[in-house]
Amino acid sequence: MSHRYRGRRVATALAALSLVAGGVLGGAAPASAVAPVTAGARVVSERQAGARTLDLTVYSSAVGTHLPVRVILPARFTAEPERRWPVLYLLQGAHDDHTSWTRETDVEEFLADKDVLTVMPSSGPTGIPTDWWNHGRNAPDYETFQVDELMALLHAEYRASGARAVAGVSTGGYGALAFAARCRGAFGAAASYSGILDTTAPGMPTVLGAIVARELRPPSSLWGSVLFQADNWRRHNPRALAGHLTGTHLYLSQGSGLPSDDFGNLEGAVLEGTLWGQAQEFARELRRRGVPARTHFYPGGTHAWPSWQREFKASWPTLAAGLGLPAT
Repeated sequence: MSHRYRGRRVATALAALSLVAGGVLGGAAPASAVAPVTAGARVVSERQAGARTLDLTVYSSAVGTHLPVRVILPARFTAEPERRWPVLYLLQGAHDDHTSWTRETDVEEFLADKDVLTVMPSSGPTGIPTDWWNHGRNAPDYETFQVDELMALLHAEYRASGARAVAGVSTGGYGALAFAARCRGAFGAAASYSGILDTTAPGMPTVLGAIVARELRPPSSLWGSVLFQADNWRRHNPRALAGHLTGTHLYLSQGSGLPSDDFGNLEGAVLEGTLWGQAQEFARELRRRGVPARTHFYPGGTHAWPSWQREFKASWPTLAAGLGLPAT
């Protein structure tokens, strides 16, 4: 039995998404024989990784390579073949991968009754889901891949609806707020758990540079020089774009780090504390702009999954509101 799980094309919706004609119905063809369904991305392979979990390999024109994507199907996906489903993106952190959410949390179990198509796309080894500057040469564009190419692909082949929310940890928290701000109206809700929300705050360019350098890439390949490409840095700074988040359901959480009760993760506590000030300033910027947000700034904590799993569950009512789903 094929695991393609394709839904029927809705011609007007696909046209609105600028999809290429040629999506198929029902689907029993092997993944390797599938023609592209969007102008920029196609599913190359699909593997069953669990009862409701699929691992896709997707070719992205925007990034210029094959990328892994993990998808958790709604429990009633097969039983309701005509139904379209809201989409929740869960973004990885730095130096991690698309399996982190299912590896580190009970997200599969938690979302089992939530009627949502959950998608965990690769953001590359740095975990920064953005359009890289790379001195203007062969720059990978993870933002276009995740927001445009993958969304269109999910609509065409996995019955995704137009309701979307995005959440992420650390650099994925940056991605969640950056996507919502830079692509206005694309996401009904966005949540950041210990995210980098003010990329030009004191120390933050250094933090981002270290993340990039750890993957053996020059720090300037991200958005260029903070001095000479300042406009490009501003265009990618969630705090500078805070006014664009009007109308988006927002959830922000951040720990203060030290003093922490997790004595076995001093590095995580220090990193969490490093992000404390910029998270506070981002929240103040939202208030200055009249943008409502639910915030949870808590003492202690570490830059680690136990805190993020707790915060994800606490943020569910906010994400559900943006998806048009019940809060419980």
